Amino acid sequence: MSSSEKKDEKKEDPIEAAKRKAAFRAVEDHFRSDMTFVGIGSGSTIVYGVEAIKEHLRKNPPPPNHMNWFVPTGWNSRKVIEEAGLLPLGFDSIPGDSMLEVAFDGADEVDEELNCIKGGGACLFQEKLVACRSKKFICIADYRKNQKRLLTNWKSIPIEVAPIAHASVLRELRILGSTDPKLREHSLAKTGPIQTDQSFYIIDAPFKQLYTSLDVKNGKDGSGKDGHWSVEALAKRIKEINGVLEVGLFYGLNGDEAQATGLKGGQKPVAVYFGLENGDTYVRRAADVEQ
Repeated sequence: MSSSEKKDEKKEDPIEAAKRKAAFRAVEDHFRSDMTFVGIGSGSTIVYGVEAIKEHLRKNPPPPNHMNWFVPTGWNSRKVIEEAGLLPLGFDSIPGDSMLEVAFDGADEVDEELNCIKGGGACLFQEKLVACRSKKFICIADYRKNQKRLLTNWKSIPIEVAPIAHASVLRELRILGSTDPKLREHSLAKTGPIQTDQSFYIIDAPFKQLYTSLDVKNGKDGSGKDGHWSVEALAKRIKEINGVLEVGLFYGLNGDEAQATGLKGGQKPVAVYFGLENGDTYVRRAADVEQ
């Protein structure tokens, strides 16, 4: 089978078609050719986001002498940017006072409050850096990722940890109620644990389904005493463990909310674009979330 045939076959897959449709809609709504700094996340969905940006720039070239810079969340997303003929810029090269106008990224699961699980591709630390430096984080996903509560279909929370501390972190996670947390390893066992761009390890920690803030307001405990945690309480508790760099729970303020309080950006998306099986796109916006 030729490469072009493989590409066509991939596009005919309903899940891939859903991702692509959502990505093009998200870019149409939130990308402009006069933007300077744009965040690009990791994963299969964002490939279509970059494709959509490239097509947008072809039809709508940037102003004369204007440069579009695309900030990747990891090595793989940098390669996607480069292969599209766009200009990558390392996160540490963004001018100190500058913000990214928008960041496009995917998610492993999204709940009804737009809290996200991220890190299935082992880029969660840099993904959170980029999201929190962006005026708005726009999430692109397919219909399988849309759930009322986190840890419904996606069963574990990715956690980035220092290699020297992984054993003690595993122990602490069990104390918190995680059922059989595991160090993520390559499929070929002899190659050892998967390492992130920071040369850290990833632990995948299963927990019971997580409560939202609305659940807590309605009387759910969410403190972990009965094995049930809220998204925010668990994220904060895991982050306190010595050796943890970052937790793959994106929660709290979104970019609009953060800027309204004088902060730069937030972890949560301001909108999530879900590609549906029927070819449509369902958009959930933070403004529509019940408080």
